[in-house]
Amino acid sequence: MEMHIFEHMKTCLHAAAVAALMLTTACKMENPLLTESPLPYGAPQFDKIRTEHYLPAFKEGIAEAKADIDAITSNPDAPTFANTIEALEFAGEKLGDVSSIFYNLLEAESSPEMQAVAEQISPMMTEYSMYVSLNDKLFQRIKDLWNRRDSLGLEPDQYKLLDDTYKSFARNGANLSPEDKQTYSKYQEELSLLSLKFSSNLLASTNAYKMNLTDEADLEGLPQYVRDMGAAAARENGQQGWTFDLSYPSYSAFIKFSARPELRKQIYLAYNSIAYGGEFDNSEICIQLADLRLKTARLLGYETYADYMVEDRMAGSVENVDKLLDALLEPSLPAARKEVARIYDYARENGYTESELQPWDFSYWSEKYKAANYSLSDEQLKPYFRLEDCIDAVFGLATRLYGLQFNLRTDISGYNKDVKVYDVCDADGRHLALFYADFFPRASKRSGAWMTSFRGQSIKDGVERRPLVSIVTNFSKPTENAPSLLTHYELTTFLHEFGHSLQGMMAEGRYPSQTGTNVAWDFVELPSQIMENWAYEPEYLKPFARHYETGEEIPDELIEKISESKNYNVAYSQVRQLQFGLLDMAWHDTATPLKGSVRDIELNATRDVQVLPTAEGTCMSPSFSHIFAGGYSAGYYSYKWAEVLAADAWSLFKEKGIFNTEVATSFRENVLSKGSTEPEAVLYRNFRGHDPQPEALLRAQGIE
Repeated sequence: MEMHIFEHMKTCLHAAAVAALMLTTACKMENPLLTESPLPYGAPQFDKIRTEHYLPAFKEGIAEAKADIDAITSNPDAPTFANTIEALEFAGEKLGDVSSIFYNLLEAESSPEMQAVAEQISPMMTEYSMYVSLNDKLFQRIKDLWNRRDSLGLEPDQYKLLDDTYKSFARNGANLSPEDKQTYSKYQEELSLLSLKFSSNLLASTNAYKMNLTDEADLEGLPQYVRDMGAAAARENGQQGWTFDLSYPSYSAFIKFSARPELRKQIYLAYNSIAYGGEFDNSEICIQLADLRLKTARLLGYETYADYMVEDRMAGSVENVDKLLDALLEPSLPAARKEVARIYDYARENGYTESELQPWDFSYWSEKYKAANYSLSDEQLKPYFRLEDCIDAVFGLATRLYGLQFNLRTDISGYNKDVKVYDVCDADGRHLALFYADFFPRASKRSGAWMTSFRGQSIKDGVERRPLVSIVTNFSKPTENAPSLLTHYELTTFLHEFGHSLQGMMAEGRYPSQTGTNVAWDFVELPSQIMENWAYEPEYLKPFARHYETGEEIPDELIEKISESKNYNVAYSQVRQLQFGLLDMAWHDTATPLKGSVRDIELNATRDVQVLPTAEGTCMSPSFSHIFAGGYSAGYYSYKWAEVLAADAWSLFKEKGIFNTEVATSFRENVLSKGSTEPEAVLYRNFRGHDPQPEALLRAQGIE
């Protein structure tokens, strides 16, 4: 039958058209991004995807997406929720799938070739975005429905989807004049390219630095696991001795344990000047991004970019953001200065001679003080936190709270040999998600830790697509002498990102823009931050924390020290986060273009809240990817906003029991599974029974 149809086509089409059709068909057959995956649950065929597949896949995806939009705007029938809002919600499904794969791998498995493709794709994606958001015919259909929204008999999630869709179009220029729409499109294209360049420079600058040590005396103070890590890195780089770089496991361990202050200073200055000056300088890009964002906001009728961004978040206004930052900063700043003074006094008592505590010395002496006064150090704890045991414990927590089961799948490929794939099922055996776990650092992966999705959850025409969720970290790799061992901080990081993953995996809804982590930016950190609390609970730690060599159970006194040390230097850490929030708002809560150098802007924003001296030649803004390339622009405060939510929510678990299934079920039903099907403030009140207050966090931290 297929051959018969094709032969008939050949008699009807011009030879050139036939040739083009045959080429397109062949490309589809060879391109795993354009064909239906034969893998279970339609998982991406990562083992078959090549860099050259992305560009044609994006081109076809955009063409299909535009056709979907055209079908809506050319529909002769009057607009209805189904033929306009639902149709728009599911438009461009293939483009969404391709984009999710590409942009996630651009962060976790990048290459110069991938970055080159990203630059080619950027204007295409921006043009498509403008094709939708500035499409007057489409907007008029949406606006017609929005004006009649109270008479349409919509269900709550549909009503919210209509309202969110209308506001999204309005916030993206749909009400602008034709001339202003062109200007808006130009701004968006420039912003997209600049953000890509920022990320490219950041990765290149991070990878460019290597501190290679060949004299064993320079390893003074470093635990054996840190030495092993340095030796492994040296071998990977074809070097002798020990190599330390700016990936977080390498940098943080060296700055914390090295007894050589001159080397600590060297790596500190390198880390805190990533992409600041030199070949991969992001300084001018920061200025350009802030300026373009301000221009965009003013074009849309907002005084500042912060006003524009905060409007549709839980905070609602910049004034409320400022109130939160001030409410936390006022008691935290004097407490942080006392903590730093305590560390400085301890350092001087032990031979430190500087007139003030230098920033590259704080982590070292802080670790020393912690070990002396809490009898606790990372070196003591790491042997009890073997990665494989932590994986079982983190998965086990989800089993105990929510009944989830995790089964390793060897028949589904990851995008790197280190990536493990798990089939996640509910307590009744129902498939919930595929979970991709990518734990170890490599040159092709940016630093940090994050959760993401290759596909969200949705229901279309009665058929459900379950999510494909991924967690990406940079934990220490196994060495010749030891398995991968986590610091306690890394265990909390694992739990944090796994909290995001749970929201993705347990999503229940109809519309993809409302499910999983697609929630208000200052609500999204609640599921992650609440998970960190279990890392300090003896009842949780004791069953799995065993010494990787002896099998010895972690001693009770160490668990007690972990619990006691939870708030060690908590005010200092809080002020650091608040500084980042203030810096973010300094870049974005301005009605006039910023003047001066990037470092001047940074110093002016944080001078009054510094608790350590500022090192000459350092500047974090050029590497502040959260706000310049990661979606947190005018939103870094959301970490603290969500911490308040998490502290208040956790108090209910503490009251009822940290494994209380009734509380866990309520948290799942009201928060984790709901996405943004209802306003986030309503979801939180449904779970907790009241609105949260900053005092909940301060009480949990012991800050008066």
